[in-house]
Parts: sequence; C-alpha cells; structure tokens
Amino acid sequence: MYIMYVDESGDSGLQNSPTSHFALSGIVVHESDWRSFIDTLVQFKKTMRGVYGLPVRAEIHASEFMKSRVHGMAKHVRFAILRNFLDELAKIQSINVTNVIIDKTNKPANYDVFTTAWQYLFQRFENTLINGNFPGGHSNDHGMVITDATNGTKLMRLMRRMAVHNYIPNMAQYGQGSRNIPITKVIEDPHGKDSSETLPIQAADVCAYFLMQHYSPNSFIRRKGAKNYVSRLQPILNTHARIGHPLGIVYI
Repeated sequence: MYIMYVDESGDSGLQNSPTSHFALSGIVVHESDWRSFIDTLVQFKKTMRGVYGLPVRAEIHASEFMKSRVHGMAKHVRFAILRNFLDELAKIQSINVTNVIIDKTNKPANYDVFTTAWQYLFQRFENTLINGNFPGGHSNDHGMVITDATNGTKLMRLMRRMAVHNYIPNMAQYGQGSRNIPITKVIEDPHGKDSSETLPIQAADVCAYFLMQHYSPNSFIRRKGAKNYVSRLQPILNTHARIGHPLGIVYI
C-alpha cells in the first residue's frame, strides 16, 4: 500500500482571490517505509530544536510560518528551517512528490479550480501506481490519500465519482472523444487529519508552498533568490506525472 499525504498552497477561488495560482503537493510513501519516514521527520524536528530552538511539537505551516514571528524566531531563521526541510526531504529515497498547480489568471469565471486540481492529482496518483513508478516499484499495490482536515466531503464525492465515471480524453491514435477509465488503484475515501499532529502533511505543505513560490513568488522569496527552491526536491520528484517537464510539475 502506498500512502499519499497532500496539502495545498494558495486560494482556489477566482473572484477577489489573494493568489493567482492554486497548488497541490502529494508526498507518497510505501507502507513498508512509513515508519522510517516518520522517524526521519521526527529527527529533523529535533535537529531544528537543537539548532534554531524550534519546539518539536510546533507545526510547520509554511505560509503562516513566514508571516508570523513563531516562537520569537526572526524571519531569516524561519526561512532557513523551511529550506532545511526541503533538503531533508530530498535525501529520503523512499518518498516521491507529485506537484499540480493551476494558473487561475486565464480561467473562465465558472472554472472549478479546486475540483480540477484534485482530479489531476488523483489521476496522477492512479497512473503512477498502475505503472509501478513509485519508489520500490510495487506495481500491484493500491494507494490511499490523507489530507489536511478540510473539504473532506467534497474530496470524498470527487473520489467516489472518479471510481465510477472518469472520462479521459483519447490519445491521438484513438481519435476524438474520451473513454471512461474509472480509478481502481486508489481505494477508500480521502482521510482528513489535523496537520498540527501529522508531520507528513506538514512536509507536503512546505512542498506546496515552494511550488507556489516557483510560479508566484512573494517579495521575500524574490529578494532571497528562492523562486526555484522547488527544484531542491528534484531527487524525489515524480517526473512521470508530466513527461517532458524537468520537474514533472503538472501545470494547468
């Protein structure tokens, strides 16, 4: 069984939205590597406590982390913790990160940003499972999704619909139109968990934050030359998600 932990960055609204993009990052780990993954994240938090004084139980929520003076730490210190988090994740060979981002600036008023982004992420999870392209190559395994505890009902309905009706546009050799290819590898409803108590979701949040900053950097990120920090994750990025993109980012 593969587990995908997902978090988002940005706002999914189109009207009067504070963000021009909406980003999702999913960190995938196999059940057989789950314990060592958690142990690595716990050890990282302990290291950050020793180096920077960050309490082990302090939640790392990247956007809020950068806005607020968390535990009296200066902004450059908080930024260093996030950078170190990226670098620590990049060293974990048993995990994989799938990134989806929607540019909202060119979308019609009735475009459903939230549903579209999640649909693409679920589909990429399904496709990568089918092809056995996650670390470990467990091609016969299934997967489940764990998210921050928001929009649970909407995600549940989307997943259940894709398990019955999931129309995929035909490839050129099959002509125009689409085929119904229901999701079969991703099982169960998405499970919502409190991010403050779930280190992998905090890790996914940091990935999503820097995915967002790659396309829509704030002034601090531009000043620090950190616009391309998502590329620090290159060793663990799911490049199968978008063939031809060096980082495998699904850009919509």
